[in-house]
Amino acid sequence: MPETWFYPTVLLCIYGFFSSLRPSEPFLTAFLMGPDKNLTEREVVNEIYPVWTYSYLILLFPVFLATDYLRYKPVLILQAASYIITYAMLLKAQGVLAIQVLEFFYGLATATEIAYYSYIYSVVEPSSYQKVTGFCRSATLLGSAVGSLIGQILFSEVHVSLLTLSIITLSSSCLAFLAPWFLPMPSKSLFFHQRERERQDNTAQELADKSEDHQSKVPLGVNEDSVERRGGTGGLVGVLKTLGADFVKCYSCRTLLAWSVWWALTTCGYFQVVNYAQALWENILSSKDFVIYNGYVETISTLLGAFAAFSVGLVKVSWAVWGELALCVFSIVIALSVYVMDTVRNIWVCYTSYVIFRTAYMLLITIATYQIAANLSMKRYALVFGVNTFVALLLQTLLTVIVVDPVGLGLDLFPQFLIYGSYFAAIAVIFLIAGLYKVTTRSSAAAPEVQSESAESETDPSGAETPSPKDNSII
Repeated sequence: MPETWFYPTVLLCIYGFFSSLRPSEPFLTAFLMGPDKNLTEREVVNEIYPVWTYSYLILLFPVFLATDYLRYKPVLILQAASYIITYAMLLKAQGVLAIQVLEFFYGLATATEIAYYSYIYSVVEPSSYQKVTGFCRSATLLGSAVGSLIGQILFSEVHVSLLTLSIITLSSSCLAFLAPWFLPMPSKSLFFHQRERERQDNTAQELADKSEDHQSKVPLGVNEDSVERRGGTGGLVGVLKTLGADFVKCYSCRTLLAWSVWWALTTCGYFQVVNYAQALWENILSSKDFVIYNGYVETISTLLGAFAAFSVGLVKVSWAVWGELALCVFSIVIALSVYVMDTVRNIWVCYTSYVIFRTAYMLLITIATYQIAANLSMKRYALVFGVNTFVALLLQTLLTVIVVDPVGLGLDLFPQFLIYGSYFAAIAVIFLIAGLYKVTTRSSAAAPEVQSESAESETDPSGAETPSPKDNSII
């Protein structure tokens, strides 16, 4: 009998691969500023790209609730449809307003990614979570890398037009659209539909009562979440109250708060750099006059980032002690990479700095993900990652309004990247101070403990040591 995780995981991996297979993605800025769309750099950078940030922020929380209420599958279908609309418009749309509408649908597709990464947890057993998560994330990374590589080879070696690459991307999105329809519909969700879950638990209990000897039967454990939500708390108001209580409990943990702060701050800057990197490259080396190699850069950075993320599990480091200082060191690396991209206006140096930038970020975001998830139940896992992403988008929106949008400073690309480099440097300073404070307080706290232990050993003739209790509770 096949395992229950196999069928939905295969379909989800197929969807993730083809929805991420976008040969046109590394050349989007060149396409918009080329003869097909004939937009100026200022229109693309200052008027069009910010729309994605704004729409992503506005849609994230409603989509989060809708994803749980609709039980994931309909939102996955909506995401697939949004990709089709986005790339169909990319082929036909002309003018700033039309491309801004395109960016809105791309923001919708990005906001609904939460359905992709949370669907699988509703249809497989907890024992398979790690396995299926690895498969799904690998599928999207592989699709992104393969798409970038295909796009570069077709563009630079076969001399296929950027319009044709957009057609291939649309075709891949259409293939991806088929997969979600065949996924099984989940019978449960994290926050809504608690009454249905309780009825299913009661039915299972009744069947167990009938099929087993009453005296030999072991009582089933009571679901803690169901107890908390009895009495009709599965509605919107009850869900919001539960989210509020969970929010307070999660972020009261100092370690989780520190990693979440880094997550939000750095992801904000990462989004900005990735969004505008192509425009910076176009400014340094125009695709109208030279052959560009954006596809190779995206492929290499994706694969190295995936390798760095994989290597995290092989390195044994006491992140509880050295986490803040590690975040400081790698934030310095990220800041220097962005600063070099801005000041050394050589395309190959810029490409190399971008690869280092993405690799360092993917390494650290994997560590942060693990550190946060290690102390969370699956329900709160979704909440914390949703809140962290929302805060990152809120900060990104503020940064976009102030730095990029014509309403604010409306800066050109090179001053923008100087600000982004300074932003990452400020993050490094914050975590340097936090790391030094943590190491100092640990050292000062360890000294009295050593003196106390030595005093006890002098008075205890047996010399036996009593292990200190550790709190291994899951938030």
